[in-house]
Amino acid sequence: MKSDIEIAREAVLEPIVKVAGRLGMNEDDLELYGKYKAKISDEYMEKIKDNPDGKLILVTAINPTPAGEGKTTVSIGLGQALCKKGRNALLALREPSLGPCFGIKGGAAGGGYSQVVPMEDLNLHFTGDFHAITSADNLLAAILDNHIQQGNELGIDARQIVWKRCMDMNDRVLRNIVVGLGNKTDGTVREEHFVITAASEIMAILCLASDIKDLKRRLGKIIVAYNYAGEPVTAADLHAVGAMAALLKDAIKPNLIQTLENTPAIIHGGPFANIAHGCNSVIATKTALKMADYVVTEAGFGADLGAEKFFDIKCRIAGLKPDAVVLVATVRALKYNGGVDKSELSAENMEALEKGIVNLEKHIENIQKYGVPIVVTLNSFVTDTDKEIAFVKRFCEERGCDFALANVWEHGGEGGLELADKVLHTLENKTSDFKEIYDSSLPLKDKIKTVAKEIYGAKNVLYTSEASAQIRKLEELGFGDMPVCIAKTQYSLSDDPKLLGRPEGFDITAREVYVSGGAGFVVVLTGNLMTMPGLPKKPAAYGIDLTDDGVITGLF
Repeated sequence: MKSDIEIAREAVLEPIVKVAGRLGMNEDDLELYGKYKAKISDEYMEKIKDNPDGKLILVTAINPTPAGEGKTTVSIGLGQALCKKGRNALLALREPSLGPCFGIKGGAAGGGYSQVVPMEDLNLHFTGDFHAITSADNLLAAILDNHIQQGNELGIDARQIVWKRCMDMNDRVLRNIVVGLGNKTDGTVREEHFVITAASEIMAILCLASDIKDLKRRLGKIIVAYNYAGEPVTAADLHAVGAMAALLKDAIKPNLIQTLENTPAIIHGGPFANIAHGCNSVIATKTALKMADYVVTEAGFGADLGAEKFFDIKCRIAGLKPDAVVLVATVRALKYNGGVDKSELSAENMEALEKGIVNLEKHIENIQKYGVPIVVTLNSFVTDTDKEIAFVKRFCEERGCDFALANVWEHGGEGGLELADKVLHTLENKTSDFKEIYDSSLPLKDKIKTVAKEIYGAKNVLYTSEASAQIRKLEELGFGDMPVCIAKTQYSLSDDPKLLGRPEGFDITAREVYVSGGAGFVVVLTGNLMTMPGLPKKPAAYGIDLTDDGVITGLF
């Protein structure tokens, strides 16, 4: 069996100018980054701004397991299948982070014959967007520390600095460090922290900004620290906005590449859904909707994280209204939720499937609360039996969902035709009555409780004394009307990664709450979740290499 990188390397790519031509674009509408990737120009986005919007299809999934669900693979396969059926379809997906690529998860270009390419470029440096975001973040940190060193005119309390440096790599030793050691000229000694670039507020700002003007407005609202009077100090107060925006000038433009079947794909932005809002950029999604009749996008991890934040944060801020949701599951993952060890998932086990399918049931119920019609798809494995597939199909249809098998890893667009048919049928015969799960005017604790109870199925939300004090202060400062971005483990509906299936009667613990003033949401950290991941004992980096003739191997 060929690896993902071997399949990608055998692909016959078309020049990106030709791919863009099928969307009615010409070379002047692109800013080329070589032969196979480009950024979409500001002039083109302005030219199409009055075009009617296409249909927006969100792809999400059950809670991820070691058995895998293949959400990105299904997204790409669905886009290929819609184009194969002669529909004007476009993908709008997220960029991969180097952290997972060299860690445990691998890249985010899809898999098998359902990939976006050039795969190596996308998974590594791509067009430099992540590096620009990292640079802008660390520039602000440097300006902040320099301001304190040069006299601290703003009266910043070094014990109340909340801005963190970032890097696009899993590096646990940077979570909590001390800076400023050495001579007096080396800065003020203080505690410092790093987050991974995908979890940085600047990533969220880039992904939620509507244009450069809005980008600069949001950058200016970043709260970096509090002064001795307890008042917020912003990036605008530090005169950092212009330089940060200059670093992001090109990064804010969406990237255009293609799939293995030369289907166009816009790839832009990459926040994690467990520690950020987990969606690609608003600019990319809105541009795609003006360019195509059908836009397939995705939100990270399970529907309790990515989809909830897509609905309650991205759609709320950007005024988007999704027309349908594709909910991805696998028989293997459902059996894993039913208590089967990973080594035994290939054997038919109806008892475990019936026990574990409650995880899928909860996600169906959650999406239905938002009023969006659902198509459930099983990402097919050769070990799935007819009996197992029939059970899942019947289970979904009994709950008002269309159902389709997806065999896109093995067959690309051809393997997604059944799914494409069901999605088109849903779009043509069912109406989306989209609404957010909570009103922004609710107090922060009520919004947190709504998500915890309605989406996670929690009994109560518990708060540390620090979290309660932080919420009171944020509401006093006028941030109480913002949506909440709850950071929690992706592996469970609860904040305990070991509670699989559909846990009930559990409590969620909020341990820290802070505002991302530029992004426009309040972050709630739960459980033991880290905003800077670490590498596993045997990281994927061990298997990545470069041959003597310059060929990258080991990416997946």
